[in-house]
Parts: sequence; C-alpha cells; structure tokens
Amino acid sequence: MLIQNSFIKKIVSGGQTGVDRAALDIAIELKIPYGGWCPYGRTAEDGIISKKYNLKEAPPPTEKEKLDPDAIYKKRTELNAKDSDGTLIIIKDPPVGGTLYTIEMAKKHKKPYLIFNFSKNNNINDIANWIIKNNVYRLNVAGPRASQTSDIYHLSYNLLFQILNHPLLNQSKEERLFRAKL
Repeated sequence: MLIQNSFIKKIVSGGQTGVDRAALDIAIELKIPYGGWCPYGRTAEDGIISKKYNLKEAPPPTEKEKLDPDAIYKKRTELNAKDSDGTLIIIKDPPVGGTLYTIEMAKKHKKPYLIFNFSKNNNINDIANWIIKNNVYRLNVAGPRASQTSDIYHLSYNLLFQILNHPLLNQSKEERLFRAKL
C-alpha cells in the first residue's frame, strides 16, 4: 500500500532489533522513504544489520569513546535524534539503557519527543496530533531492542502501521489547515 499524501516524509531509525527494525520494515512495506544512522560496523544484538536496510554507518568511536562499550550505539542514537524533526519512543516498560539515552539526546538537541507506552493505553490520535503540531516530517522511531521487551517488534509494527495510515496524517496541507480553523 502506497501512502499518497503522508505527513511523514521519512522514517529514521538505527537498525537495532525490536522497535528500530519494526520502523524500518513498515517504511519498506508502505514505500515511505527511510534511513538514519546505524552503529559503526553495522552492529546489532542479532549480528550485522542487513544491507537491505539502507542506513549510513556512524563514524567509529574516538579513543576516549572506546572506553564505553556502548559508544557505537550512543553515537548512532545521537545522530538520529539530531537529524530528525522529532522522536517517537515506543515502550511497554519504563525506559532503560539506549531508550533513556534517546530521550537525553532529544533534549540535548532541543527536538520534540513523545513517549508512547503500551502499558498506559495511550491514544493513537495523540501521536498524530503531536506529529502535526511539531511539524515532524522526519520521524525518528526508537525504543527497546527485542531482547529487552517481549513482543515489542510486533506491537511497534502494528502501531506504526496505524499511525502512518492515520487520516490526520494523510490529508493535504489545505485540509489540515481547514480542520484547524474549525
């Protein structure tokens, strides 16, 4: 299914298992441009990130950064937060590790972010309205890796399918402006 007038012009993700891969896979399925930075060496918890995901490899860590075993992931995370218009963080449990770091990087680069927590029954309309209100055309999608949260890939994939097909995000600019005046 090709979305004609989608508000989202690009999906950004880092390529890790879980939420990141769900974002890339739904972008591919819906033929939405996607990209982003992946870790140096294309490393993920399940091995090397497939070349089918058209991601740029982040620069290698500096000597100082090499002291941190997560340096390659942190560099990727910062670049994706910085290069997008806003970040949607999808979680089921309280954010930890790289997900918490994503929030820090969004704040550091003064980018809007929204946390969608499956455990709190958030409303999908809130996500669509947040995207429009913050002019998030390049959407960074982040969250836990598959080993940290069971079922997060499938939950995220289905959520992103709903978001990317949401009526508010698939109206023309004129329709959105008209509805905003009502």
